[in-house]
Amino acid sequence: MSDYSDAEFPLPLWPVSRLAEAVETLSLKAGILSAPAEAAPPSDHPEPADTAAVDDLITFVSDRLHIECEPVESPCSEIEQMLQNAGPTLFSIPGKDHPRLLLLLRGGRRKLSVIAPDTSVQRVPAENVRNALTDEMEAPIRESVDRLLIKAGVAEERRYSVRKAIINEQLSDSRISGCWLLRLPPDASIPKQFRHARLFRYLMALILFYVISQIIMIFTWWIAAKGMFGGSFEWIWLLAWALILFTNIPFNLAGMRIRTLLSVGSGVIFKKRFLYGSMQLEPEEIRHQGVGQFLSRVMESETLDAMVLESGFISVFAVVELFTAISVLSMGAGGWPHALLLPAWMLIIFFICWQYYRYNSQWIENYREMTNDLVERMVGHRTRLAHEDIDHWHEQEDQYLDRYLKLSEKMDRIEIRLEAFIARGWMIMGLAGIAYLFVAGPVSRAKLAVSLGGIMLAGQALGSFVAGFSSFVGIKTSWDQAGPLFRAAARSQKASSVFFRSEDTGETEGQPLLLARDIVFRYRDRGRPVLQDCNLKIYPRDRLLLEGPSGGGKSTLASLLAGLRQSESGLLLLRGFDWQTIGLNEWRKRVVSAPQFHENHVFTETFSFNLLMGRRWPPLPEDLEEAEIICRELGLGDLLERMPAGFQQMVGESGWQLSHGERSRLYIARALLQHSDIIILDESFAALDPENLHLSLCCVLRRAPALVVIAHP
Repeated sequence: MSDYSDAEFPLPLWPVSRLAEAVETLSLKAGILSAPAEAAPPSDHPEPADTAAVDDLITFVSDRLHIECEPVESPCSEIEQMLQNAGPTLFSIPGKDHPRLLLLLRGGRRKLSVIAPDTSVQRVPAENVRNALTDEMEAPIRESVDRLLIKAGVAEERRYSVRKAIINEQLSDSRISGCWLLRLPPDASIPKQFRHARLFRYLMALILFYVISQIIMIFTWWIAAKGMFGGSFEWIWLLAWALILFTNIPFNLAGMRIRTLLSVGSGVIFKKRFLYGSMQLEPEEIRHQGVGQFLSRVMESETLDAMVLESGFISVFAVVELFTAISVLSMGAGGWPHALLLPAWMLIIFFICWQYYRYNSQWIENYREMTNDLVERMVGHRTRLAHEDIDHWHEQEDQYLDRYLKLSEKMDRIEIRLEAFIARGWMIMGLAGIAYLFVAGPVSRAKLAVSLGGIMLAGQALGSFVAGFSSFVGIKTSWDQAGPLFRAAARSQKASSVFFRSEDTGETEGQPLLLARDIVFRYRDRGRPVLQDCNLKIYPRDRLLLEGPSGGGKSTLASLLAGLRQSESGLLLLRGFDWQTIGLNEWRKRVVSAPQFHENHVFTETFSFNLLMGRRWPPLPEDLEEAEIICRELGLGDLLERMPAGFQQMVGESGWQLSHGERSRLYIARALLQHSDIIILDESFAALDPENLHLSLCCVLRRAPALVVIAHP
């Protein structure tokens, strides 16, 4: 096979059989991977015939390499902008028999950097890549457009640009798929993400500009001392002092600009990490928490990323300023005895700051309890209105408020002490440290000027030190809430070692699709087993009904089969593999569960998002078409017609009001649309009337590849 596409669009393309090597090479060249890894694709797969099959392979390989691979689409009219800003990106180029791969390392306006099959980096015209991606879509209309341009008498030199504009207009609603962005995973170490985002260069530049600014400031003090204590006033010293002050302005502005870029770049990294960590939390870790506590975690994680950088900058700068001030004071009239007054004063301030930290921790804890209580009361207002005596509504609120006011008073008193002791107290102590020199004998004017400059510089440094300490207190209190999200992001899930094709139904002659043998599960280490020696076999096309009393372990078994919990002992196999081999992510794709009503959720998003969130987003036209067919089979046709925006209607607590039965059928449709091997419906039919129950059962029995229904007797 040639390394190049058709002569019309010469490009260095890779065969899909080398997909694993292509993804690894692109990741290494882009700095996503630091060392080669073994991630060969399965050797028994046929050459993929379409983009969907390539997507399955890329997902499998990227999981094995532990990198993030995001499929993206672009409108046909915006493909130039995408190529300009993309990279590293993998493109699937349509071919006569099979698609082939283009490895884009860096984008550009006219030339793109791509990786050839011999792993060399080549520069190719962006127009060639654009034409290769759109050729299949443009071919059916290109000939008719050319005839129209000839008939209209368009000059030949302008024909290409006019044809391109007309085709872009006609294909404005068409989207180009087969593009995958390669990135570092959110659980990668923070230093590695900073290096990949090139944020360390901003940090070094910021420190350099700050050091230069400090040197300029010290130089201005030296000039001021020469002019003021030189024995005679000279305008040249004043002009030099003003000139140096103006010289410092560009450095300060550049530092502010770099600081902004660093804050934005690091904020993106931290927010991705927190969001990813929230998705990695196990249900048992947060089951006992309320909505208010979730809100508190979100609020603290929103502020933590900015506070980390802010306190880091302030603290580093404060330490530099303090050491500079000590050095300046040691060279002044008081010498080292005068300079040692500054560390002693810092000990006093540190003691006051420690008291501030203690009371601040209690104040924050009380504030969070008040927030959680308020949110819980708002969410459960209808329940309280129906059942709780209105005379007792505000008893707990009064207790919270009384404690909040007392802690606030203590906090205010400590803040007043800090405000008084930072600069004013130091100025008194600093001046007192050199006051005896005026009595002891004559003092050098130059050294006296140095001492005065050191006292003022130390006052500024102490202000920065206290501000940095206050930020660290805020970080500590925020970390108590957001820390679990950050740590949860580091839980790396083992990638699948087995590649499953999308069209593979898993049907093997005489072999069960899912096998559970001698399963034992308990919620606590020494608690009573909820499941004991449980055995189950599920074959393709099976329809199983699991009945039993409440609390008998039906839902627990469903969560084990779906990979939401892990058993204490026993054997659980899917297609002959355990979950360690398949990987939890792949297992949960293959075994889909619709949990009980109180554990399922309708997001405040569009109806289509709630249907297709487990499939892919944004959806393709065929996804929406299949979703509509399933919804009508489940008896949701009247709902679709009632909703003003149809599939694009916003639903959820604050949107369109769905009944209990409509939500249940939404959950069923969501499970069916994921095209899994096994579907588990946990009491999904309990809220349906006989007519809708019949419709839903017929739809599920017709569409589910293998079905487990949990119900009460």
